[in-house]
Amino acid sequence: MKRPNIILLMADQMAASVLPIYGHKLVRTPHLERLAARAAVLDTAFSNITNCAPARYKMLTGRLPHSIQAWDNAAELPASIPTVNHYLGKLGYATTLCGKMHFVGPDQLHGYDERLITDIYPADFAWVPDWTQGPRNAPTGISMRGVIEAGECLRSLQIDFDDETEHWAQQKLFDLARRAEPTPFFLTISFSHPHSPFTVTGEHWDRYRHDDIDMPAVGPIPLEQLDTHSEWLYYSHGRDRFEVTPEHVRNARHAYYGMVSYVDDKVGRLVKILEDTGLAKDAVIVFTSDHGEMLGERGMWYKQTFFESSARVPLMISGPGIPAGRHAGVTSLVDLFPTLLELAGDGRMPPLAGPIEGESWLALFGGGKRRSDAAISEYSDMGACAPCRMIRAGSLKYVYTHGHRAQLFDLARDPLELTNLSGDGAYAADEARLRARLLEAWDPDRIHAAILRSQAERRLIYETAGKSGARDNWSYVVRNGDKRRFVRGGGDQEGTVAVKGRARFPYVAPAKERA
Repeated sequence: MKRPNIILLMADQMAASVLPIYGHKLVRTPHLERLAARAAVLDTAFSNITNCAPARYKMLTGRLPHSIQAWDNAAELPASIPTVNHYLGKLGYATTLCGKMHFVGPDQLHGYDERLITDIYPADFAWVPDWTQGPRNAPTGISMRGVIEAGECLRSLQIDFDDETEHWAQQKLFDLARRAEPTPFFLTISFSHPHSPFTVTGEHWDRYRHDDIDMPAVGPIPLEQLDTHSEWLYYSHGRDRFEVTPEHVRNARHAYYGMVSYVDDKVGRLVKILEDTGLAKDAVIVFTSDHGEMLGERGMWYKQTFFESSARVPLMISGPGIPAGRHAGVTSLVDLFPTLLELAGDGRMPPLAGPIEGESWLALFGGGKRRSDAAISEYSDMGACAPCRMIRAGSLKYVYTHGHRAQLFDLARDPLELTNLSGDGAYAADEARLRARLLEAWDPDRIHAAILRSQAERRLIYETAGKSGARDNWSYVVRNGDKRRFVRGGGDQEGTVAVKGRARFPYVAPAKERA
């Protein structure tokens, strides 16, 4: 049996809602549209946690974040938990990572045979949140600076990283194409765009007329009307410390659209190499993102929330035996693990060493039904002060914030999620059913205690390691200087926004906070 080669293409913080394949009329992504024309496109796919590192962990393990204690962006993926790479390796695959994965801790491979470049973000415990400090706690330095300073640039830290990612990915594809004995391969190519800050080259900025940029469908919601989770993020993102004008919003959205086109160009060049070398003929190609981006909807930015712009992700998969078409059923990224293993195993799941919580998409592609009709998403990183969880089943979305009022939305009637139906008698049975499913095998009191303990333990380790100069000793090194390149933890307490701002050329002075 010839096993298919598998290429996983990832963007970072790319919302499904901005792509033409999901109905956007302005953004230009011809290469993704061409890929989608021959792919199975999943219309209602969700991230299982709305921040970067844990979103990738659960995708690689097929397990939900709480199951592997992937609480936040400074959480380790335990080395004892097998990833899809371990199982593919057992099936004879060569596994390679090129680009961002944001592994934290001493294990920087998690089953990959090799990594082609270093990572863009710190591998230590620098970003551990502290819920005891309240919602303003933001160890990454996230703020509205990324919105206010949006615009054109000649170069940025993220362009440095993604151009390097593309270069080594292209070289790897040529190397794979000319092997004397072609064994199957799994190649992950993971970009950092269109993650904030919103800066883009003139080439990609000029693909859009500024006056054509659409504004958010829902404007800022007054603070006193916000749900608890959104109120926490309001303070964590510093929205009370900066004035964001309509022109800032338009600039940021303009730059973001350009960043999406920048990723699209890279996807196009990589797919062309696959086609030119003949590798595409028998290859499975997946495109997705770790989570979305609010992009000013409801006055909110970045991710970390369960509203559609943040939690819903683009997802398409093409390859031998996968018919092109659209699939409306609710799915999530935790399902990628079993799907890839079934494809690699000729439609059969290989024996698993432990439990998984995802379910393959292959039955769906064959016209059948899956056992699950729901997606679970969690959030427990900075800005939150208690465990948060969401379940989406059909058109209904139920959001649980521990100790606070729940939210229930019917997306079929209320696609902008403006009417909270929690407590509405007409939806009482639905709410009870979804709440029971959400709380199944998930004890919020126990989860809350475990998160607080984990935060305290990791902060202690980070603070103690700094005294011995051992901080940042986990950054993956491929070339000389990788421990100091890009955003690092130990010794640099400015935060991500400041580091990225300094690397921007031409330099733009930081936005001023309110007095």
